[in-house]
Amino acid sequence: MDADIKWLDDPETFRVNQLPAHSDHHYYGNYAEWGQGQSRFAQLLNGQWQFKFAQNPHERQKNFYQVDLDCADFAQIEVPSEIELSDYAQNNYINTLIPWEGKIYRRPAYAVDGKNKEEGSFSTGEDNTVGMYRKEFDLAPELRGKEVRVRFEGVERSMYLWLNGHFVGYAEDSFTPSEFDLTPYIQDEGNVMAVEVFKHSTASWIEDQDMFRFSGIFRSVELLAQPVTHLEDMTIRPTVDDGYQNGRLNLDLQLAGEQEGTVHVLVKDEDGNVVVDQTKSVAEQVAIDDVALKNVHLWDNHHPYLYQLFVEIRNEAGQLVELVPYRFGFRRIEINANHVVLLNGQRLIINGVNRHEWDDQRGRSVTMADMEKDIQTFKENNINAVRTCHYPDQLPWYQLCDEHGIYMMAENNLESHATWQKMGKVDPSYNVPGSVPQWKKVVVDRARTNYETFKNHPAILFWSLGNESFAGDNIAAMGRFYKEHDDSRLVHYEGVCHTHDYSKQIPSLKKESYLPAGGTKDYRDQISDVESWMYLPPKQVEEYLQNNPDKPFMECEYMHDMGNSDGGMGSYIKLLDKYPQYFGGFIWDFIDQALQVKDPVSGKMVMRYGGDFDDRHSDYEFSGDGLMFADRTPKPAMQEVRYYYGLHK
Repeated sequence: MDADIKWLDDPETFRVNQLPAHSDHHYYGNYAEWGQGQSRFAQLLNGQWQFKFAQNPHERQKNFYQVDLDCADFAQIEVPSEIELSDYAQNNYINTLIPWEGKIYRRPAYAVDGKNKEEGSFSTGEDNTVGMYRKEFDLAPELRGKEVRVRFEGVERSMYLWLNGHFVGYAEDSFTPSEFDLTPYIQDEGNVMAVEVFKHSTASWIEDQDMFRFSGIFRSVELLAQPVTHLEDMTIRPTVDDGYQNGRLNLDLQLAGEQEGTVHVLVKDEDGNVVVDQTKSVAEQVAIDDVALKNVHLWDNHHPYLYQLFVEIRNEAGQLVELVPYRFGFRRIEINANHVVLLNGQRLIINGVNRHEWDDQRGRSVTMADMEKDIQTFKENNINAVRTCHYPDQLPWYQLCDEHGIYMMAENNLESHATWQKMGKVDPSYNVPGSVPQWKKVVVDRARTNYETFKNHPAILFWSLGNESFAGDNIAAMGRFYKEHDDSRLVHYEGVCHTHDYSKQIPSLKKESYLPAGGTKDYRDQISDVESWMYLPPKQVEEYLQNNPDKPFMECEYMHDMGNSDGGMGSYIKLLDKYPQYFGGFIWDFIDQALQVKDPVSGKMVMRYGGDFDDRHSDYEFSGDGLMFADRTPKPAMQEVRYYYGLHK
C-alpha cells in the first residue's frame, strides 16, 4: 500500500495499518528491570531528529522518506516538541472559531448536503503546514531478532509513517497513542524512520478545542519489542459488593506469540500480603474469574489504596519471559434511587478543575515535573478532581491520579465548536459529528481508544464523550459504546443540554440561550448519566434542583477564572449543603495558556497570550483564565478555591 494525501480530506479514513488500542501496561524482562524502571524491550527515540518544514502540501518534499536522500538542507528539531515553538510556524490561539474562518472557505465533508466530499479541502490547503521528520537509528541489541513496533504517544494532527523507504501507516487522533508494526522493515543497523505531519485534516473539525493550535510530534516516541509470548491487552475488573466491604476480581488477558508455558497471576495488598495467586496455561485468552476477596481496602481521595498485580509469563522450561506489573483499586460509583451520586456508598462531591496540559516554554509537550507539580498543587488547595479538557492526557498522568486519589473525568479528544455555535447562537447547520453517517466511525473509534487505553485506572469515575460538539446520533453511539463495555463508571456529556426544553425544570432560562431556533431531536434520554451544564448561575442551578431533578447535577465548567475572578464561588458551594443531587463541578480552568518569551525591548522574559504573536483570528487574553499563571505561580483566586473546596473535603 502507498500513502495517499487524499486521506486528509476523508473523515472515514482515520487509521491505516494502525494497531488496535490496548491497555497502557508496561512490561519487563524481570523484577530487577521493573525496580529500575528500565525494560529490555523498550528503546526511546526521543531527542534530535532531522527536520524540514513546508508552508503547505504543494511545497513539501514528496520523497523525503527515501533512505539515500541528501539531507544537507534539513535542520534539527527536538522530539517531543511543538513545530510552532521551534519558530517554523506562527503561534495561534483561538477558541470558538476555526482557524481558517474568513480566510479559506471550508465545510466539513458530507455535513451540508450528505454528498459533498469536500475533496482537496486539506490535501491542497494553502494553510496546511507540513513537518517532515527523519530519524536514523540502530536497533538496541536487546530488541534485535524480535517483533518490533513503534508507539507515538501524541502527534498533532495527522501523520504518515515510513521505515527504510517503506510506507508503514497513517493515523489521526492527536492525543492517544498510535502504534505500528515495524517488523517487516526493521533492520539491526542503519534504520531510517520518516514521519510526515500535517497540521490540518478532517480531524481539525473535531479537534477544535479552546487552545493554541500547534502541530508536530509533541509526545514521546518509543520502540517496543515483543517477547516470545506477550501480554497484548489486559482488562482488570475489580467490583465491590452491596455492603461496600467485600470485593471480587475478574481479569481478562489477551496473549500473543508462542502459546506455550504458564501465566502466573499474583495480587498483593500494600503490606505485601498475597490475596490472589493463580497459575494458568498460556492461551490466546486467559481469564481469572470471580475471585472473592474479603474486607477489601477501598480506593478514594482520602485513601487511594492500590493493590499490586503481577502477571508473570513463563516458557515451558519455567523461565520468566515477561513481567507485567500494574496497580489497581477497588471502588464503586453509582447513582441511587434519589439521583445522588455515590462513591463507595457515600455521597460524592467533586472539587474539580479543568486542566489543559501546559508548559509555558514547551506548550502541550509537558514534562513529568509539570505533572508532579500539578498534583502537589491539587493537594495543597483541596482540589480532588480533574477533567482532562478536552482530550486524553499523557500516560503518566493517569497513574499519578491513581496514586494520589484524584477523581478523573476522562474526556475523549472531541470538540467541534465552530460547526454548531456561530456568533454566539446555537446553529448546528453543518455540525459534525452530529448525525452525519460518515463521521460516526471516527468518533466511536476515539471512544474505543480512550476506553481501551485507560480502562484499568481506578481514578477514572466518568467517561466524557467530548466537549462542546452539540449532540446527535453519533455522540449517542459513543455513549452506547461505553455502556456496552464498562458498567463500572458513569458517562458524561454536557452538549446534550442544547437538545432539551428545560422550561419546566429551569423556568427562568430563556430557550434561545441554549436551544437552536429551528428545534432539534431531544437526545437527553440517550446521552449522559448526569445533568451537566457550563456556567449556569447558582439561582438557575437551584431551580433545577427544586423541580424534581431526574438526574444528578454538576457544572463541568464553572467559575471562569479570568482576571480577578472566582468571586461568588460561595453561592455554588452553599448548594452542596442544601441539595444532595448537586455534586459540584470543575473550575475553568487550572492554568493559563501563555508562552514565556524574551521581550525585544526590555530584554526580559515575559508571558505572551493569544494575539501577542500577530495571530489572527485570535481570542487574545481569553487563554489566560487559569487559577495559576503559565509558570505555575498561583493567582490570588487560588486562595478562595482552597477555602471553599476545604469545606467539603
